Amino acid sequence: MTQSDIWRLSATELSQRTIAGDLTAEAAVTASLTRMAAVNPDLNAVVEDLSSDALDRAQQLDKARAGGAPCGPLHGVPVTIKINVDQAGHATSNGVSALKDLIAPDDAPVVKNLQDAGAVVIGRTNTPEFSFRADTDNPLHGRTHNPWGRHISPGGSSGGAGAAVMAGIGALAHGNDIGGSLRFPAAANGAVTVKPGLGRVPAWNPSQSAERGILAQSMSVQGLITRSARDLHLSMPSLIAPDPRDPFHVPMPWRGDIPDGPIRVAFSKETYGYDLHPEVDAALDDARAALLDAGYHVEEVTLPDVFDAGRTGYRALMGEVYALMKGDVDAAGSQTVRDIFEVYFQEFPPFAGVELLQMMAKRTQYARDWSLFMQRYPLVLTPFLPQPFFRPDRDTEGAAGVHEVLGCAVYSYAMNFLGLPAASVPSRLAELPSGPQPINVQIAAPRWREDMAVDACIAIEDRIGRMCDPLWQRMSDTSG
Repeated sequence: MTQSDIWRLSATELSQRTIAGDLTAEAAVTASLTRMAAVNPDLNAVVEDLSSDALDRAQQLDKARAGGAPCGPLHGVPVTIKINVDQAGHATSNGVSALKDLIAPDDAPVVKNLQDAGAVVIGRTNTPEFSFRADTDNPLHGRTHNPWGRHISPGGSSGGAGAAVMAGIGALAHGNDIGGSLRFPAAANGAVTVKPGLGRVPAWNPSQSAERGILAQSMSVQGLITRSARDLHLSMPSLIAPDPRDPFHVPMPWRGDIPDGPIRVAFSKETYGYDLHPEVDAALDDARAALLDAGYHVEEVTLPDVFDAGRTGYRALMGEVYALMKGDVDAAGSQTVRDIFEVYFQEFPPFAGVELLQMMAKRTQYARDWSLFMQRYPLVLTPFLPQPFFRPDRDTEGAAGVHEVLGCAVYSYAMNFLGLPAASVPSRLAELPSGPQPINVQIAAPRWREDMAVDACIAIEDRIGRMCDPLWQRMSDTSG
């Protein structure tokens, strides 16, 4: 492999070479920075370039290794951090112009954990205003584009992260997810992710002046977006390292016991009244076939009511958002995001008062139903969205736009309300009239068993292939 191709390596391949001494951290980081300089001007995925700091850190890692210091599992692996999470000395703007000078006094736990493992932060990635859209654009940094083409939104709110990692800017991309913000970008860009379950990854921003609402705390999680499913097994054990600043983090090991016999997978194409697009239907069949070939027992069954759990959960979240966040959106948000929030409140009428408390309490009933169901079916394979990914700014097009973007995404935010892990993996590349588009499916797992969902993603990826390979060919062909 030539120096110019190092950026193509997965995080797993890269760490193996840097730890063995076959590749320096400086060479690994330099390759990613060169790639970023080449493709980011068109994508606008990374909105704060940290090249100088990254090279300094890579050189320090190389000196430490040469001096006999042990290497972390992510030694020299280039990563990006989303701009809504604290990184000491940098603005946690959250895509909001009024917060452009909110400089973090210290690193958030995820940033510390990644760097403690040897990772090198090369840049900070874009997010929509308040990190509360499934598309990525804001007045402060502008629009992020999807490397597959401008006919597809890059997703959100970790849209910069998804576009960056799939374009080859860094081997790992940090993101977070309160209703789908890791999985939307993974689906949009053909990447892989696992939304961790409640309490799995320590979270806190030292710059914050008040605690978040209780639903935001219990539905929002930190995670990583990758090009290869195996990179999640490499990187997530570092991300989940304990941090005392999150008092509700649960220090469980990454790997759990392997069940005896074939693992049962509940399979459903139910879309609760929304039309299932033929390409999504085919992607589900492809994923099922891959799991069957890998030895899983896949059975089409009726699931506990995802629609009721998802809609109830998001209406409850909107109730909390309306009470605690609407004032900030009105005061500091653009007209675009204020208009979108008004339609959110129409699509998901906020619960309030006693009813909000009752619906928050009902969360336990839904979670219990799923816990019992997963005694028999520890994995659940479903659509992520019933349709191929939407076009940019679709959520600015009134009620119909928000309904297509979020209204139909019940498989997404239901998992946040339930607190369950949910992975997203591409299983098909669709050639649509608008252009090529990856199609991802979702795999949910029991609490604390993100590793089982990732294993299933690996089984699918091994049989279908990584989506970055055809993407890079197309990017090369386009650039001439």
